[in-house]
Amino acid sequence: MQPREASQTKHYLKVSSPAFKDGGTIPKTYTADGEDTSPPLSWTEPPPGTVSFAVLCEDPDAPSGTFVHWLLWDVRAEERNLEEAVPPTADAFWRRQGENHFGRTGYGGPKPPPGPPHRYMFHVYALDDRLNLRSGATREDFDQAVREHYLAEGEIVGMYGR
Repeated sequence: MQPREASQTKHYLKVSSPAFKDGGTIPKTYTADGEDTSPPLSWTEPPPGTVSFAVLCEDPDAPSGTFVHWLLWDVRAEERNLEEAVPPTADAFWRRQGENHFGRTGYGGPKPPPGPPHRYMFHVYALDDRLNLRSGATREDFDQAVREHYLAEGEIVGMYGR
């Protein structure tokens, strides 16, 4: 995601998870082969002016092109983590969620075809406002809204294969 023209200051969020290390294997419980629940995530202090956070999980190694596993936004600015197993509802705890490429709202865990492990990139974006998106929004809508309010980002990458 590129910052909007008005914001040239670079700030980076460090994203981590108690469930897996950056570049490590995602535990089965957070995949479609397990409970298919979202993993816990946390991040560092955002830049001044942060009003909310958004989260994107994507698999850039999917055979059909980048596959979206999760779109989540309107996470409150004072929060520094997401709990495990965010409910897969359109609206959860003040937050809203979009449609993943499984055609469902909320998190859909890794389910790669047999072969080498895929990378699952969990991006966290710091934003200068809440996103004006309806629940169930698409990746395209999400990307456009994030671009308009982008302040900073960070990511953690988990691996999973079958």
